[in-house]
Amino acid sequence: MSALQTFLDAKPLYYDEIDLERMPRIYTAIKDQLPSPKIIHVVGTNGKGTTGRFLAKALLQHGLNVGHYTSPHIVTFNERIWLNGENVSDDVLESAHQKLLNVLTKEQADALSYFEYTTLLAMVVYSQCDYVVLEAGLGGEFDATNVFEKDLSLFTPIDIDHQAFLGNDIVSISGTKFRSMQSSAILGRQAHPEVENIYRDIAKERGCSAETIDDLLSDREQQVIRAIASEKGLAHYLQENLLLALSALKFLGFEADVGILAASPLFGRLSRIKENILLDVGHNVLAAKAIVEALKGEMFTLVYNSYRDKDYAEIIKILKPIIKEVELIDVVDVRIEQESKLREVITAQGVSVGKFATIEKNKNYLVFGSFSVAEAFLAYLARQ
Repeated sequence: MSALQTFLDAKPLYYDEIDLERMPRIYTAIKDQLPSPKIIHVVGTNGKGTTGRFLAKALLQHGLNVGHYTSPHIVTFNERIWLNGENVSDDVLESAHQKLLNVLTKEQADALSYFEYTTLLAMVVYSQCDYVVLEAGLGGEFDATNVFEKDLSLFTPIDIDHQAFLGNDIVSISGTKFRSMQSSAILGRQAHPEVENIYRDIAKERGCSAETIDDLLSDREQQVIRAIASEKGLAHYLQENLLLALSALKFLGFEADVGILAASPLFGRLSRIKENILLDVGHNVLAAKAIVEALKGEMFTLVYNSYRDKDYAEIIKILKPIIKEVELIDVVDVRIEQESKLREVITAQGVSVGKFATIEKNKNYLVFGSFSVAEAFLAYLARQ
């Protein structure tokens, strides 16, 4: 086991309470020793990873050094820190880990959470980057990624999620996310009409330019992009992520080969991993709605599990038109709901539920529920 993995394994992945002052305090103490590339901050409920990867790949087309920081990972930690077209290597991670430990005091290194430490680690890896596309973890205003000076903020679709930390209504949740903006921002299309008003109000308060996709891309440009993306098989919700990324690219003064971008979305976003298996790391109501819109007219066996804090009853209700049955896959995670409760809720929706055991050739499968579900399913495939 590497020194970095041993170090990270000693840190809890989840907290009931978060020390909101720790990351700003430690970053302020060490920021003069860290690189300062141009940062595009990606904030929202869904679509952050794909939007960020589209944008990072588009910038890479111009010969720039580009980093994309995303989370969580599906299989290996290296997925979180993408550099110039590839997940960073173990050797680069180990070298960055030692450099960061030399910058931090032992007290600071021990105090930082898993996500806070890996955020700083990514910035060490990105020391030679022209641009870093930085995905927020949870929220925006108080997220660890918000300590850095940002050239641009992108806001993907915002919905109700992570209520324990962000609030129970769309006003509270979107406000927390929008208060991360600094000088310039672009808003992606939203499911809740009131979100754009909140966006513009907070932008005005903060003296921040507030753009939307429609402000930056003409109807004709959007039609062309959608046509190319559709030809490449990109689902509608992924097309929205692509449009937001290309809006940002235009704002920054660049163009892109849309065909190349549309052909390679981030893995785990409605990815066809076998002829009869689709996998998506979505895990909330907004993601379920997007999946149904993308797959309507087809029927699947749903390979599923859920965290306790997700509205899985509503998710199953939304997915019901495209699922024949549900097969629950075992996931080792302290946040996973009890199987008996899941079975009760799924049965109450009039959907049959069983245990996932094997893939049958005559069935079409949709693997959905979280990064943890995707990880467990891919581990099953690797064993076959």
